[in-house]
Amino acid sequence: MLLAIDSGNTNVQFALYDGARQVASWRCGNDPHRTADEYVVWLSQLMSLQDIRLADLTGTIIASVVPDTLFNLKRLCEKHVPGDVMVVGERLVDLGIEVLIDRPEQVGADRLVGVVAAHAKYGGPVMVLDFGTATSFDVADAAGNFRGGVLAPGVRLSVEALYMAAAKLPRIEIRPPERVIGRATIPAMESGVYWGYVSMIDGMIGRIQAEYGEPMKVVATGGLSALFANATDRIDITDQNLMMDGLIEIHRRNT
Repeated sequence: MLLAIDSGNTNVQFALYDGARQVASWRCGNDPHRTADEYVVWLSQLMSLQDIRLADLTGTIIASVVPDTLFNLKRLCEKHVPGDVMVVGERLVDLGIEVLIDRPEQVGADRLVGVVAAHAKYGGPVMVLDFGTATSFDVADAAGNFRGGVLAPGVRLSVEALYMAAAKLPRIEIRPPERVIGRATIPAMESGVYWGYVSMIDGMIGRIQAEYGEPMKVVATGGLSALFANATDRIDITDQNLMMDGLIEIHRRNT
């Protein structure tokens, strides 16, 4: 079995694959100070609940946007997991696409994995809308090459900033309010966050498609994707497993 690890700014997801079939998946908070030994205790206990042992694994693929976390995840795999360790972004790992932007070395591994998966699953041109710590809009052309994109503050980050910066405003849930015009403070905030992001999504997708000049599918992923996809007809597909599918596809291309 293959161990796939997606390390974002907020969470780390671990998934086990038997070929293309996902056998199990777990998440934990991303703490750069968590050591390889701490990871292996946590992971091996969860695996044992499904009668899986570390010795059953045959290799690992990792994508990470947090360098300190990547160091500890690599140590985990090199020390405790059988087989080779493949890291997205390292020189010997071939994504099977070109990164056609001004500074390719600055692109986060998560953005590249997302466009690889979206193009492999749905064809191109395609746009990946990822609701993560940042909200990203990334474009792959008809051949699957990365053409750039847009980065905006994530929904939860915006809510937290509003709470921290305004002394009298409370923390709120991210949910669709009953009406746009709020008749109290909390409904007004909920409307601003929810419908404000829907408006940003609609406007940004429209601008990207107009500038690119060709029709493209829009694939949404990330924890809040389903919540916002229901409020706009700009999103064609919601795919919560896009990042893990991208890691498996990249591993396949390199083996």
